[in-house]
Amino acid sequence: MPEPDSDLPTGLVRPVRCGPGGPTRKQARGPSWRRTSHGFYVPASVSDDDVRQRIVEASVLVPTGGAITGWAALCWMRGRWFDGRTASGDRLPVTIVSGTRDIRAQAGMRPSGEGLDPRRVACVDGILVTDACFAVSFEMRYAASDRAAVVVLDMAAYSDLVSVDEMAAYLATQSGWTGVPRARRALALAEENSWSPPESDLRLLWTLAGGRPRPVCNRPVFDLRTGAHVGTPDLIDPVAGVAGEYDGELHLVRTQRDHDLRREGAFRGHDIETVTMTAPDRHDPSAFLQRLDTAYRHAAQHPVAERTWTLDPPPWWTPAHTVAHRRAMTEQQRRRFLGHRAA
Repeated sequence: MPEPDSDLPTGLVRPVRCGPGGPTRKQARGPSWRRTSHGFYVPASVSDDDVRQRIVEASVLVPTGGAITGWAALCWMRGRWFDGRTASGDRLPVTIVSGTRDIRAQAGMRPSGEGLDPRRVACVDGILVTDACFAVSFEMRYAASDRAAVVVLDMAAYSDLVSVDEMAAYLATQSGWTGVPRARRALALAEENSWSPPESDLRLLWTLAGGRPRPVCNRPVFDLRTGAHVGTPDLIDPVAGVAGEYDGELHLVRTQRDHDLRREGAFRGHDIETVTMTAPDRHDPSAFLQRLDTAYRHAAQHPVAERTWTLDPPPWWTPAHTVAHRRAMTEQQRRRFLGHRAA
């Protein structure tokens, strides 16, 4: 089992106890120090609005043989979409797994007594965390719904922390663990190239509620004759020729909206029918499902033999739609092609 070290990222502060290197008990009761948990303090100027500072503050409670897991471990390993908050903005507790149930629960922290193989623990930037497979499995198994479990794996794959095959192999070793049936159901629905939780919702509505074939995610469309890049829709059914887009608040900004309209026009010029989901559709999908049916009816009128588009990339294109593709990139390629994924 590795040991934590003191090398934290710049700007983060590890809590200390009263005594040498920390405040006196009198100072700790004053305005210059903030209590983070029982017996631990940081200077009052250190804010816990930073999710990574919250993780650091919980890390001092990790007992011997334990580690931080779940969303917090994935966030600490630079998972872009693990921000420690619920959809409504409430803070999520940091989960500490120890293999025992003798950790006292405290504000902002949740103990777990699940078994923990020491080989699944590593010290990352000064904090003990479980590896990505254990952390993703934990979040999937304890997710509130199958949909939420799918999003966990989708977003972990987005940051290349795990692949679907790696999770399949790991979940195969967890028969009998709490929540494994849910995690395995979600595994079958997961994708490695969804770029946001709303895109995952769009895909699940498309297939589960809409009853349509499973589309591919963020696959570039090319002009069949010239090889030029037409655009990259959030989803596309390559058989039917129907593309799907999610429009969130960002898409209301004029420059982004102009870009969206030009791209939609480019797809239309190649007889690709486009259907858009907006934020309200995530809560009441009935209107979206009607639009989806209409798009499929219109797409059926375009003969496949007359298509002017393809998903087969030209030789100069660098594929990035799987975890394996992205992991194989050089640092220069990652900066060029995956810069938008940076946390």
